[in-house]
Amino acid sequence: MKLYILSGASRGMGLAMASQLLAVDHLVLGISRRQNAELQQQADAAGCPLLQWPMDLADPLPAAQALQDWLTGQDPQRFSHACLINNAGVVTPPGPIDRVPLAELSSALRVGLEATVLLSSAFLAATRGWAADKRLLNISSGLGRRAMAGSAPYCAAKAGMDNFSRAVALDEEGRAAGARVVSLAPGIIDTDMQAQLRSGDPSGFPDQMRFAAFKREGQLDSPAQAAAKVLRYLTRADFGSTVLGDVRDA
Repeated sequence: MKLYILSGASRGMGLAMASQLLAVDHLVLGISRRQNAELQQQADAAGCPLLQWPMDLADPLPAAQALQDWLTGQDPQRFSHACLINNAGVVTPPGPIDRVPLAELSSALRVGLEATVLLSSAFLAATRGWAADKRLLNISSGLGRRAMAGSAPYCAAKAGMDNFSRAVALDEEGRAAGARVVSLAPGIIDTDMQAQLRSGDPSGFPDQMRFAAFKREGQLDSPAQAAAKVLRYLTRADFGSTVLGDVRDA
């Protein structure tokens, strides 16, 4: 059996990935603020194993501890593959950081970066003795690799995710049966996050018109299309050979 652990699995591309991963020989574990009833119905109808943990990753420590405890309790021989996909992310209202409430800034960085670090640590620690093919996939963004006005918290979280991934990959290279690590830019996707960006105030978000044009000109992938591209990348034989990846490079 293959194990897929996925944060932010209740909506958007995360929900699409969870849906596409459902299979009788896959155990999908979603960690999100709320469960998705339609996803559960899909799993039940197809006889596919699914766990949904309703946990708020703005407070990531309980989720990471729960994941480590659960993984530690599993039979190390149960899974031939084990994968953690850190997908959860939050965009603050577009604009300079001094216009964003401090609590919202804190929450965005906890979800986008701290949760990634803690869940990754829990996953790697609990599966250290497993012989399974282990993969760590962090869903990054082009904004982690180039700055954009009005989006500093998101840029910071994704840039941190990228360099975190590079450092963890170096750690795993020196370990027997180490995990392979990729921080992947998934392209531009028609999600609530994109809607928030294209509805931003141009006075604080100069790229607002550019994001509106993405939608108007049909340049956005649907969540299902983006999920399929990400999951194809995840199955590549050379996964991990390039730590900072982009689905458009496939």
